[in-house]
Amino acid sequence: MNRRSLLIRAAGLAAVVGGAWWARETLLWPRPTLDFVESGATPWLAYARNALAPTVRVRLGGLEVTALIDSGAQYSVIDRALVAALPSAGRSLFDMPLVAYGVGGGAQVGRGTTLAVDLPGLSVRGLRAAILDLGPLASGQGLQTPLILGQDVLGEAVLALDPRRRHARLVRREAFVRPPDLAPAIVRRQGGSLVTEVTVEGSAVQAVVDTGASALLGLSREAANGAGLLDGRPQGSGVSLVLGGALRSATVEARTVTFADHLYRRVSVGVFDQPPLPNFPGGLVGMEAFNGRRVAMDLGAGALFVSRPLDLTVG
Repeated sequence: MNRRSLLIRAAGLAAVVGGAWWARETLLWPRPTLDFVESGATPWLAYARNALAPTVRVRLGGLEVTALIDSGAQYSVIDRALVAALPSAGRSLFDMPLVAYGVGGGAQVGRGTTLAVDLPGLSVRGLRAAILDLGPLASGQGLQTPLILGQDVLGEAVLALDPRRRHARLVRREAFVRPPDLAPAIVRRQGGSLVTEVTVEGSAVQAVVDTGASALLGLSREAANGAGLLDGRPQGSGVSLVLGGALRSATVEARTVTFADHLYRRVSVGVFDQPPLPNFPGGLVGMEAFNGRRVAMDLGAGALFVSRPLDLTVG
């Protein structure tokens, strides 16, 4: 299931990117507070859904719901239907409109709410989330994740993933000890995202590390064209769950892709239309890139650690 991350910006502030980012992050989106138990970490939490993307069970307003852990989402998001189901007492709403973009350029205008989310071993307080229609991401016909935990949460802790066992955990940054088999990957921090360089048939592409995407690699049409993938080779099609619905997009096969010192062969690459945002990534590295590998990512410190895969090549 190939899910694209959400990029959210304050309405009316898109023309001046620096001002928009400053106003949004400093005034509208203060950091949430993460209170861990004494050990400084959650236990290893089993994935709640049968998908490559990490999903965990959380408690919210007395309800148990499934949340998608999404390193590609700038902010946390809650589905409108879930907000309506929460107890009205203590519900905190704010009126600043938001514009949210997904793959294909579709946009939604929403409001915001402040949430208290509980996981085993962790309480998240003061989490400001956008209220949006998540469509099949939240519905029974899709991923059934009406809550997305984005970069605002992940920027305050280390996310550890074991895709082979299908487990995830969050660790206080000061309590994290890197396992010796996890080596640092070359990444840089851009906004709240981790950006890395991948090569596609020898062409370098900048891509966001996106735990909310399942496919190994997705590229904007411009990036795919620049890498020579739109050279007349056969194209297929796939369906992605995106903001508010499902999107059919083209797929092409890349003969080789490299990421984090690993070579992948015959990779099916999704090609998406880029929304009208100046900082929307040209590429996304998804969870398939971590098959057979363990991962720790620290968005706040701009660090990614990855174990070596069992095989030297994939595909």
